[in-house]
Amino acid sequence: MESLKTRKITSVWIVIVLALFIVAIILGILMRLNQGTIIQQSPVTFYGNMTTHGLTMIGIWFVAGMAAVNYLMERYVKTSYGVNLFALICTIIGVLMLWSSTFIGHFHAGWTFLYPLPFKVAWAQWATPVFLSSLVVLGVGWLVWSVSLMSQILKKYTLSQAFAWQHFKKNPAVETPPFILITMVTLVGVIACLLAAVLLLVLLFAEYFSNGSFVNDAAAKNLTYFFGHTIANEMLYLGLAVIYELFAEVSGRPKWKTTWYVAVAWNLSLAFILTAFFHHLYMDFVQPEGLQIVGQLASYLASLPAAGVTVFSILVAVYRTKINWSLTNLLFFIGVAGWVIGGLGAVIDATISNNFVLHNTLWVPAHFHTYNAMGNVLFSLGFFHWFAHKFDVGFYIDKNAMLKLTLILFGGIGFLLAFYIGGADSIPRRYSNYPPEFTMAAPLATVAAVFATFYLLAILLFFLNITKNV
Repeated sequence: MESLKTRKITSVWIVIVLALFIVAIILGILMRLNQGTIIQQSPVTFYGNMTTHGLTMIGIWFVAGMAAVNYLMERYVKTSYGVNLFALICTIIGVLMLWSSTFIGHFHAGWTFLYPLPFKVAWAQWATPVFLSSLVVLGVGWLVWSVSLMSQILKKYTLSQAFAWQHFKKNPAVETPPFILITMVTLVGVIACLLAAVLLLVLLFAEYFSNGSFVNDAAAKNLTYFFGHTIANEMLYLGLAVIYELFAEVSGRPKWKTTWYVAVAWNLSLAFILTAFFHHLYMDFVQPEGLQIVGQLASYLASLPAAGVTVFSILVAVYRTKINWSLTNLLFFIGVAGWVIGGLGAVIDATISNNFVLHNTLWVPAHFHTYNAMGNVLFSLGFFHWFAHKFDVGFYIDKNAMLKLTLILFGGIGFLLAFYIGGADSIPRRYSNYPPEFTMAAPLATVAAVFATFYLLAILLFFLNITKNV
């Protein structure tokens, strides 16, 4: 079972994640209000907020998944408190460096910091190296944490057992829990994308300090999207590992076991998710055509094994079955639906013929906000709620459960619909102010900001309830 120190540091992670989430949501609302001409931000402020919002969101929901997995892994193997603490310190320092580069140094190259934007200095000269250094600090902390968790798994399970290969046959001698399998598959992807980030940052620093004598090429964009796309998807898988471990438990049902199709599905997911990022590069015509085809196929195939098996498992668990419904498993259940819907939106965009129309429109933030704001966030909120009340004496009744669910569904769905409608209307993304030709852009942005405010209210209620009990 988990140690008292692990319980305490998990509490700290939860408080930090929720606090940063509230700030990041507010930045997003301000951006949409600016696009709706309700307020006026300078382009520098807008793009600085966009940079801060995007990277903060990716970072906090990655560490939220890692903290949850780290806590639950203590059921199976001993984890390192020192490494967990190291990752926490690196995350705090990295976020402070990131925010100083954007809020003080006005760095505003976007959360993807696509090459060569970081070197087209339109901000304080020191902001670029501080921004890149913040990614180094974050990446090192997370890489050490990921390697540590994987090493602890491999101390108890052989490599083949960690990937549940013995489950390809009937009646394996050793059973691998689904939680261990999914965590192992996810950590491989996380470590791969963080190593790519290290290589990318080495190349960017080399160019920055060479004063232009060394330049990068298309490899920089490939590395950027391999890192960014992969970590955004792997943090979803961290949330799914939590669901496989807790959904049946909190629902009063028998614990899920690894079957041959679960083992096959998650092993296939490992291969597909590492090659799906090519769909971001369809418009980079210098890319070999074969990579574009790989990107489309992998984008289709990545969504099938993990999603199909997970949805099937969830439906079987609840169909015509008495379930002890609580806010925790409701968040898990709704989150899976949000993940699937966002995934379908991604597959539509990843189809090459559709991408010609949807590329760089609001459809893109529509699908990734769907599987994050209405998918992965709900996975973590479910864990946070469970963690906050698992030590309660007696049966806990959350009096505000329906209010929080109503606000998060009402606000989240309305916020996302504005994105999808805008994408279908070919409204571009990343604009701080829309040209008058896009007549629906400003009204949709305003509507999105209003709905996002309801979503923010739900998160504030979660923050008050959860932080009072952790």
